[in-house]
Amino acid sequence: MQFGIFYEHQLPRPWEESSELQLVTDALDQVELADRLGIQYLWEVEHHFLEEYSHSSAPEVFLAAASQRTQRMRIGHGIVQTAPGYNHPARTAERIAMLDLVSGGRVEFGSGESSSEAELGGFGIDPAEKRAAWLEGLEVAIRCMTETPLGGVEGRFVTMPPRNVVPKPVQKPHPPLWVACSRRDTILLAAEKGIGALSFAFIEPEDARQWVADYERTLREKCVPVGLAVNPQVACVSPMMCARDEEVAIARGLEGANFFGYSLAHFYVFGEHVPARTNVWEEFVERRGKMGYSPEAALAAKSETLGAKAAAGDETGLRGAVGTPAQLREFLRRYEEAGVDQLIFVMQAGRNRHGDIMESIELFGTEVLPEFVERDEAGRAAKAARWEPVVEAALARRVETAPTMPEDYVMKAIPKQMVDAMASEPAQAWLEQLADKQAAGVLDKEFQKLVDG
Repeated sequence: MQFGIFYEHQLPRPWEESSELQLVTDALDQVELADRLGIQYLWEVEHHFLEEYSHSSAPEVFLAAASQRTQRMRIGHGIVQTAPGYNHPARTAERIAMLDLVSGGRVEFGSGESSSEAELGGFGIDPAEKRAAWLEGLEVAIRCMTETPLGGVEGRFVTMPPRNVVPKPVQKPHPPLWVACSRRDTILLAAEKGIGALSFAFIEPEDARQWVADYERTLREKCVPVGLAVNPQVACVSPMMCARDEEVAIARGLEGANFFGYSLAHFYVFGEHVPARTNVWEEFVERRGKMGYSPEAALAAKSETLGAKAAAGDETGLRGAVGTPAQLREFLRRYEEAGVDQLIFVMQAGRNRHGDIMESIELFGTEVLPEFVERDEAGRAAKAARWEPVVEAALARRVETAPTMPEDYVMKAIPKQMVDAMASEPAQAWLEQLADKQAAGVLDKEFQKLVDG
């Protein structure tokens, strides 16, 4: 099993002018330390308009910066919102490819659809069509990365003529594909499409075992890959804060973990939000007793065995990997034994402090991670060998239906279109002369007028 760190860029109110700058600066420092210690993945989400919960609307920029501060860790979009209303598929492909280039081939391409009114309504996406839009956007983005040229698209959500989308990614045929999953049905969808499952549900290791089994069975029996490669992996997310003393770990990490869950539910389930006015942190503080957060109960329930919840039942809120190195080792082994390929830590949450996060990364990287790294290489090789015939069978079921570029297709510059429509010999001669001048480096005032529009 491998490990990642995940960023929403949470920023509870009140804010200062420098708050967002400090947030991003701290996150890059955390990422650099995690890479140096051997944590294998960085994941960054794409969200829009979700104040306090996620100030991460341009993940490609943050990930590009992180790629220059790291050497080894994989750079993961967790996720790109691929519905064309959010991101045109050609632009998605261009950004993924450029990030793959600047990172030296370290990109993971996670996708998702979102289900918040803030985002769906903000971009005019029909909730009833969001899954179909996600899939079409993903399919076209993959084609843009792998076809030379793209033969054109006549889809339900996007129409595009033949174009050669450049640059192309370093990784062939394309970076590994993942999809955000929060329920069993999306886990199964991921398996059917041959995509890695990024589970953003906080589930116990024993529940993860069943999710992994369902995923693997579905991939074996029903997979028809959406891409040109299969990524048969399941990743789970957990809050994390590591300290030598359990009470210190709880004091540093549990409130942030619970704000993460509360603020997510505010935008996705029960919230009423006035842009730039609603104070989500204030609501959390006022209501957290009702919503399941109790520091006293969490401390009273501390034990040698960690769980996704702070104690039995839902009354004590999220806990996850919040504890001592010894507690984390035992907790994480259970995910490993369940067949989870990657556990992704949420540390930057609520008002968790930068210094505490850095200390937690250091302690995890030096006292917990080495045990898992030692087992990972052999386990990963064994799994690859086990999956090889399954992946071959899945790819054999894939039927290519994308259109090819018409033989007579030519993309003409706009003035060339106008001149051809005029059928004017003098105008054609002028274009030819202009081409000769440009080839010779001769400046032409009329050409500059055309360029300037």
